[in-house]
Amino acid sequence: MRRTRRAGQRGRLPETTIIHITGTDRDGEAVGRPASWDAADGSPPVVFMRAEPSGRPALAPGERVLARVQPLSGGRYEGRTIRRLAAAPGRILGVFHPGTRENRLVPTDRRARSEWVVPSGEDAGAGAGEIVLAEPLAQHHRFGLKPARVLERLGNMGDARSVSLIAIHTHDIPLEFPERALAEAERARATPRGRRTDLRALPLVTIDGGDARDFDDAVFAEPDDSGGFRLIVAIADVAHYVRPGSALDRAARTRGTSVYFPDRVVPMLPEALSNGWCSLRPEQDRGCLFVEVGVDADGRKRSHSFGRGLMRSAARLTYEQVQAMFEAGGPAEAAAAFRGQGSGGGPTPRDRARRRSADPTVRPRWGGDTHTTDVATLVPHLYGAYRALLEARTARGTLDLDLPEQTIALDHRGKVTSVAPRPRLESHRLIEEFMILANVAAAEELERCHQPVMYRVHAPPSAEKLEALRGFLHTLDITLAPGDRLHPRDLDRVLRRVAGSPEAPLVNEVILRSQSQAAYSPDNIGHFGLALPRYVHFTSPIRRYADLLVHRALIRGLGLGADGLGDDEAADFEAIADHITATERRAQLAERDAVDRYLAAYMADKTGARFAARISGVTRFALFVTVVESGASGIVPVSTLPDDHWRHDETGQTLTGQYTRLVFRLGQEVDVRLAEASPVTGGLVFHVLQGMPRPGKRFRRR
Repeated sequence: MRRTRRAGQRGRLPETTIIHITGTDRDGEAVGRPASWDAADGSPPVVFMRAEPSGRPALAPGERVLARVQPLSGGRYEGRTIRRLAAAPGRILGVFHPGTRENRLVPTDRRARSEWVVPSGEDAGAGAGEIVLAEPLAQHHRFGLKPARVLERLGNMGDARSVSLIAIHTHDIPLEFPERALAEAERARATPRGRRTDLRALPLVTIDGGDARDFDDAVFAEPDDSGGFRLIVAIADVAHYVRPGSALDRAARTRGTSVYFPDRVVPMLPEALSNGWCSLRPEQDRGCLFVEVGVDADGRKRSHSFGRGLMRSAARLTYEQVQAMFEAGGPAEAAAAFRGQGSGGGPTPRDRARRRSADPTVRPRWGGDTHTTDVATLVPHLYGAYRALLEARTARGTLDLDLPEQTIALDHRGKVTSVAPRPRLESHRLIEEFMILANVAAAEELERCHQPVMYRVHAPPSAEKLEALRGFLHTLDITLAPGDRLHPRDLDRVLRRVAGSPEAPLVNEVILRSQSQAAYSPDNIGHFGLALPRYVHFTSPIRRYADLLVHRALIRGLGLGADGLGDDEAADFEAIADHITATERRAQLAERDAVDRYLAAYMADKTGARFAARISGVTRFALFVTVVESGASGIVPVSTLPDDHWRHDETGQTLTGQYTRLVFRLGQEVDVRLAEASPVTGGLVFHVLQGMPRPGKRFRRR
């Protein structure tokens, strides 16, 4: 939503505005940001709120207030509360520390710079190191720590699941399902055949990560007579179980999406569905919504048709298995490679039972049909279709950023045992291309049927961000096409030019930051990153509410049942789009916060150690660095840099020392020493070693 400004004062707050409280300063006073802000104006300004009058509770994170603001230096503001807008006071999530004189509450949010005091009798029996949820109490003086009352005890900080629990409560992610929703899920039964298309004779397979618990998409491909391919993408029929207006539907809409942590998943649907009747388990009949697509040898879509079917997954495959099977060569070698993906020891009875349902050399019969197919034979066809789709994607010109991801491994106690780069296999891209193809077909079909469409949209970069990107690329002697003619292939051409060079991570990072955030909308503006004129999410209705809406619209538009899109929700598409976009971003923030805390816990016993790192952010007040080995990110305060006058160049993304002539730039490789690690907040503080004087010596300013 774009806020209204006075007299064209772009990038400035109006005198009266709504402020969202995000934390506290070192004196315990509330700090916030404007509730509405145009991203084209850069980062939202910080608003330092004045203390509340005596006798009123202090402002706490999560509250929204109508405030009168006045500008301060450096783009900051001072705010004075006019009226609190939330019916309930803000909440403080923190770790309880009892004391002989007073009890302290240390907030888990790193934006909170001050602790709270818990008066005697207001601790609800909390013990040392417990994570608690508290609320502010009325304050009787303006100085000293603000008082708070413990409302709920959530568990000990050292417990295996405490890290994700902090993220869940910090971002208000619903954890428990309503009883009625659980009861509806428990009443679910197998999908009847009815008028569904019987796909059980097709060797559809699921391909997911090794730790995946729910399988909502299955794929099949075979060559056709024209040199192209026939593809089928089958998706779990969640709409059959989650009807519009039901308790399950209300719970799913509220959550908007599943949230994934290293130690747990907070699902959008109860486990009876997400890991049961809506999961495409091998050798079990499941209802599905499917699309059959014909593509030519160059990967261009020639035709598509949707239907409602009954399928039986022939195998549950992992990305690593599929990659190994393809690289092995022919079907016999692929089958041998698949068998080799098991454990190093001899197979146990449980192993043999598991392989019996997934081994491609086992030839099952589907529905009494005499047709049998090796899953190993399917893999080359999948790769053949993928290569054709990849050729079409290259011709279309999309933006393919090379951004490393990390995998966090935990033991049974929740302790981080390892942090490693997530492998990027061709099998990952294979599934991505199949899903993109199905999503495009769904968008086109809904438009053809004149149904409401919940588009997945991605706007081009704003003019301001593009201008900053051009200025940065100019420092590397790279030019970019004018903004009114910019295409994703122009940015991808830049990425290919720097691929393999020392500047590649830097350029990928800067181009990523220039992009708009994708969102859901009933109004189509296209998808810039994928270079597609229309796009929806169709392939993951177990974990995304947007996909469920697309399924319902297809069911209504194609006359595939009475459980299609309702008139009420069709009329409410705009509000639903705003809500599910917000829940998606909430999930992303929660997942990132949890990873940060796990990494901080992993690094906590390494204080004082040196690491190779890369500068991932440059501001006036600090550098941000990312450790190459683990992906852990932290801050380098400018006060810890060599004694100098540091000049910030926003266009070039640099900090330059006036006297030392040291230059720190985005993407630069640096050596750092870990100075501080806080698992409670996920915060890491580093010191850069480049340019630091030897002990006993200082830089002399000229």
